[in-house]
Amino acid sequence: MAARRAASSILSRRPIPRPVAASSIGESALLGAGSARGWLPGALHRFSSAPAAAAAAATEEPIQPPVDVKYTKLLINGNFVDAASGRTFATVDPRTGDVIAHVAEGDAEDINRAVAAARRAFDEGPWPRMTAYERCRVLLRFADLIEQHAEEIAALETWDGGKTLEQTRGMEVPMVARYMRYYAGWADKIHGLVVPADGPHHVQVLHEPIGVAGQIIPWNFPLLMFAWKVGPALACGNAVVLKTAEQTPLSALFVASLLHEAGLPEGVLNVVSGFGPTAGAALCSHMGVDKLAFTGSTGTGKIVLELAARSNLKPVTLELGGKSPFIVMDDADVDQAVELAHRALFFNQVCRYVHDVLRAIALLATSFDSFLWFVLEQGQCCCAGSRTFVHERVYDEFVEKSKARALNRVVGDPFRRGVEQGPQIDGEQFKKILRYVQSGVDSGATLVAGGDRAGSRGFYIQPTVFADVKDEMKIAQEEIFGPVQTILKFSTVEEVVRRANDSPYGLAAGVFTQRLDAANTMARALRVGTVWVNTYDVFDAAVPFGGYKMSGVGREKGVYSLRNYLQTKAVVTPIKDAAWL
Repeated sequence: MAARRAASSILSRRPIPRPVAASSIGESALLGAGSARGWLPGALHRFSSAPAAAAAAATEEPIQPPVDVKYTKLLINGNFVDAASGRTFATVDPRTGDVIAHVAEGDAEDINRAVAAARRAFDEGPWPRMTAYERCRVLLRFADLIEQHAEEIAALETWDGGKTLEQTRGMEVPMVARYMRYYAGWADKIHGLVVPADGPHHVQVLHEPIGVAGQIIPWNFPLLMFAWKVGPALACGNAVVLKTAEQTPLSALFVASLLHEAGLPEGVLNVVSGFGPTAGAALCSHMGVDKLAFTGSTGTGKIVLELAARSNLKPVTLELGGKSPFIVMDDADVDQAVELAHRALFFNQVCRYVHDVLRAIALLATSFDSFLWFVLEQGQCCCAGSRTFVHERVYDEFVEKSKARALNRVVGDPFRRGVEQGPQIDGEQFKKILRYVQSGVDSGATLVAGGDRAGSRGFYIQPTVFADVKDEMKIAQEEIFGPVQTILKFSTVEEVVRRANDSPYGLAAGVFTQRLDAANTMARALRVGTVWVNTYDVFDAAVPFGGYKMSGVGREKGVYSLRNYLQTKAVVTPIKDAAWL
């Protein structure tokens, strides 16, 4: 078991960590034997600082989560079952490293069982054959059940993933219900066309469900990615085999049970928890799967494409990594820019629209009526504004105020009210982030805030800010996936556009300016899938999301996500003695 977990996952964001016993959690366990900071050079810690309140918050005794774990088995053909091998793996509380539960460990044999169930459900079952309105009603009932069980779902998401309870309960769970209602609304509005031909022919264009969809979701957005992927697939009439991330399997299993309670036929949705080299690779390679959708790292996305091509050339949708620029022009209100840049970087998930908070930091009057999903968490997001470009005229002021904001950020138990930042997902990600911090120091960037762990237990990291960052530095080029802000200086619009585009990624960007011409110029010149102007992380259900270049293939959300799960068929019939053509 330990050997399997230690192996590098080919279908996960990074190597899989070994489970850590509760008694071993502490600085020596995470950072090496001897000194708690023994593996990190002392230069890093000379700059490290954190306010006493934040340090205390991260060291308080963890709150007992107000929820029981009900589902730990695989969901196959409408039933929760053990893995064929009988094996399980531990899912860990990132606040402490303690084991929450042991979850069934699916592998290739379980993927075979799940695909067979999905294949029968699609080829022979009622789901694609019932009316679109009936499918709509099932998804609407599911959304209602999500709201009825919101407290349980939110607590599971916070416990398993480290997000704040205020966020999961008040923001993320409601958005899952919103997404499902959005796709329910599309179910009976998917239709084809009748097109004219150059002769006596009747031509129909049909949009048909694609079949069995294999879906792999990440650990940082398990609930939202469940909705982004399962929602459009089911609305189009498909069957699904979903592989959860091994770090956060609990919420997906719970909400999948609610879908069946809402009336979903057996076999239409199957959920397999497991690891990349076994369950993930088997799903991507399976000849019975008609479509793949994956969210995760760019490196893993390449493997998913390769496995799809080597099997049955199934189409693939990919939402991958990013190194998104956040550009602050010289006309910016620096206080507002600092706050928005802070929230664009130091987060894990996106959050709901809150009108009074929006008024406090919105930049333009027109922003007051838009949905703003504030970012409150741990920097673990693909579209984080992780390259903060600031005009030279306001650079020094911006750096000082960003430092102050980071030092005032409250890090601690995500079940406590008022906490802004919980722990990183696990020990492996924790150590990876601190290695990037050390790289920044070694390459000559100025560490002005943070740079160390917060507290002495669990996977908490201080909000970290680097100034004097250069484009060639590792921290400016690679996806850190943690609470590390890098601030770079620029002089002209032409310069910052060129530097912002000089990246293999193209997921998102933010532009902060009051000049309409500058905003329009950059919005069109930046080679990214989303440009937020004077806001950040606005994720309405109807707004497409995806990347240019190595940030992905295809789009999720909105009408564009439906195209991922439909086939287009032309039907041509001759017409005799037509009254008109």
